[in-house]
Amino acid sequence: MTSHNRKSGGVNDAPEPESAYTKIAYDPLDTRHYGAVSMPVYQNSLFAFESYAQFEQAIQDENGQFHVYSRGNNPTVEYLERKLAELEGGERAKCFGSGMAAISAAVLSVVGQGDHILCSNQAYGPAREFMGNYLKRFGVETTFVDGSSLEAWKAEARPNTKLLYLESPTSLQFELQDLAAVGAFARSIGAVTIIDNTWATPVYQQPLRLGIDLVVHSITKYISGHSDCVGGVVIGPNRLMESLIRSEYMLLGGIMTAQTAATVMRGLRTLPLRMERHQSSGLKVARHLSGRPYVRQVNHPGLPEHPQHELALRQMSGFGSLFSIQSDEPLDKLKEWATRLRYFKIGVSWGGFESLVTVHRLPVRSGEMRNFVRFFVGLENPDDLIRDLDDAWASLQDE
Repeated sequence: MTSHNRKSGGVNDAPEPESAYTKIAYDPLDTRHYGAVSMPVYQNSLFAFESYAQFEQAIQDENGQFHVYSRGNNPTVEYLERKLAELEGGERAKCFGSGMAAISAAVLSVVGQGDHILCSNQAYGPAREFMGNYLKRFGVETTFVDGSSLEAWKAEARPNTKLLYLESPTSLQFELQDLAAVGAFARSIGAVTIIDNTWATPVYQQPLRLGIDLVVHSITKYISGHSDCVGGVVIGPNRLMESLIRSEYMLLGGIMTAQTAATVMRGLRTLPLRMERHQSSGLKVARHLSGRPYVRQVNHPGLPEHPQHELALRQMSGFGSLFSIQSDEPLDKLKEWATRLRYFKIGVSWGGFESLVTVHRLPVRSGEMRNFVRFFVGLENPDDLIRDLDDAWASLQDE
């Protein structure tokens, strides 16, 4: 998409780069759809042709400019894919029926029998299960590393290492990986990098510009933003995406429906605006908790006390509102605190309008088990959320 705004000056001035707001909100007038400002839902399984010659041409380019069958290429889904690719700075995007469908397709597009994967040891649990256990039956081995240490990636690399899988920040302890450094190392050994960029979204982090090869998102989270649909996406250069689309996407069939794509697009229109609110509210709640006596540590990369805060500022332009605290309080007490909260619902996932809380017992770097509470700060007034946290904790002390 070309911006019509230019800096004043000479005739060779380049167009000003469009902001995420404009990329998402602006579409040229589409007379094919009678000037409709929202992409129509193509609720059909197949597309017919005027001639057999046209049909044969379409079959040869089913995932290009033609539409043959919605398992391969649906106009409503394709529209969302173009928006996401543009926002992430990639050449091509492909949407899937879930985040795990996108992750598994991306991984399978890179590795085969006898290959080796390096994966951050704090990546999303089902992704670790898929690589660490499921792929063993196909002769693919995975080593889990301390993703925050470039030396750990280097130390565990092998001649048959084909993939480095990242998630930055991670979604329970919120550690980062140095994307530019890990990407450069992967290129030096001929390996591909994939990152789960769900936490920061394309609004606040664009890994492709830092040298990462493929980006995956759980569309279920911030991109959709309303807790009303499930989906995933893979974004990257044509050289990697074309093979993934021909093989893993077409053969495994984990497609996104046109109805889901339309629902996601409705949420995507407000993504930058929502992320501003999530960022400010999340930081306000995290700062408040950092001063509470029952909190040992707040894990939020947007706080100066986070050990990787400087790295976060280098590779991200903003922050999500999912974070955790570490506490020395008993696990049962933390669960009762979560139960007494009014505005924080107890539930998995995140990225919607509603605030959420879950309690975990996890190993820290030393190997010792510690208690964590993970918070997702939604779109409620952060002052109400803070009062809720304080009132619920105070009620525990009165007993």
